[in-house]
Amino acid sequence: MIPRQRISCVLSMYLQDSEELDRGSEVDMNPPKRLRTAESQAGTELEVEKRAVDVSIVMPVYNASCWLDECLQAIIDQDFTGSMELSVFDDASTDDSRKVVESWREKLKVRGISLVVSGHNSPQPRGVGYAKNKAISQSCGQYLCFQDADDMMLPQRVRLQYDACVLHQNTLIGCRVQRVPEGSTERYTRWINTLSQDQLITQAYTSHGPTVVMPTWFCSRKWYLKVGPFDEGGKGVPEDLLFFYQSLRQGGSLSRVDRCLLVYRYHEKAATHSVTEETIWRLRVDFLQERVLSQWETFTIWNAGKQGRKLYRCLSPTNQKKVKAFCDVDENKIQKGFYTYEESKERPKPKIPILHYKVASAPFVICVKLDMTGGVLEENLNSLQLKEGIHFYHFN
Repeated sequence: MIPRQRISCVLSMYLQDSEELDRGSEVDMNPPKRLRTAESQAGTELEVEKRAVDVSIVMPVYNASCWLDECLQAIIDQDFTGSMELSVFDDASTDDSRKVVESWREKLKVRGISLVVSGHNSPQPRGVGYAKNKAISQSCGQYLCFQDADDMMLPQRVRLQYDACVLHQNTLIGCRVQRVPEGSTERYTRWINTLSQDQLITQAYTSHGPTVVMPTWFCSRKWYLKVGPFDEGGKGVPEDLLFFYQSLRQGGSLSRVDRCLLVYRYHEKAATHSVTEETIWRLRVDFLQERVLSQWETFTIWNAGKQGRKLYRCLSPTNQKKVKAFCDVDENKIQKGFYTYEESKERPKPKIPILHYKVASAPFVICVKLDMTGGVLEENLNSLQLKEGIHFYHFN
């Protein structure tokens, strides 16, 4: 555990004095989640219009009491001058999370931030997707700022993401992050912060998950209502990845404010650890087939090793037949000449050639881990003058 004092020091580097505003009032809780019918959605929009604030900060909470003071102070320190509310849904916490949140009600009110709190006391939590949906349904902001209870906003977050979202209504807006403890998930953090605007779309199939990471999301309520709600399958369901994919299916865009606006905490109790790699793998393969491979007549899998062969085996029979070859840089693999799909029921069993990458044909699905070859993979791709998103997509 990183000392609390050190976290406070990290955050304090960014803090600015903000004028206290006294323009909010307590908002009553809404009834339980409504069915997504056209009639109820119209009613929701009318209700929101009557009592709308500019931004609802949406915060699901589960056993987060040890982080809440820092999280809530960071919300108060926002320099956004529009109207805000904080909507919290407690997903059956067994600690004093709800009590801690309630203890901040008066401070939030002085800052002009209304507080809506609800939850349930079932024996088991119902999951992050359920808690997010409930927090949104009881909120009234025209825009939604998603906040994890264990993270901390930097003072400019709401203002800068709001400004971006007003201009891009059908977009998931993210930001750069500072990971704590420092040095944890170093490759993942570098990937989050350095993707180009184009790569936010083209690298949506990698094992890292959403290119705009969920703890940084900001979007319009209208876009959430079009895409959502979040999947409520509970523990083990990647509700953020499913929503992310659905947003892209609906024609949504992705954007990132290129400023560090969130202190993003890594710890072993994070909900993301409940999702298995195999679950993520299956979703990624299905989305790749739907969005990319369906558009290609043939393609090459870049990596004749374990990951490339696994991808081939997981493809539909139609897409397996599109695989023209595997390619690699490893002479031992290339000298084997071909890969035999032993599990196939076809006779004769399919044999796929293994070629050197220089003689293989685009387009490629790249099954080599990003940022793990010392730049060799990138140099090889550049040598072929290939454009990401046209001639190749990264999968690993």
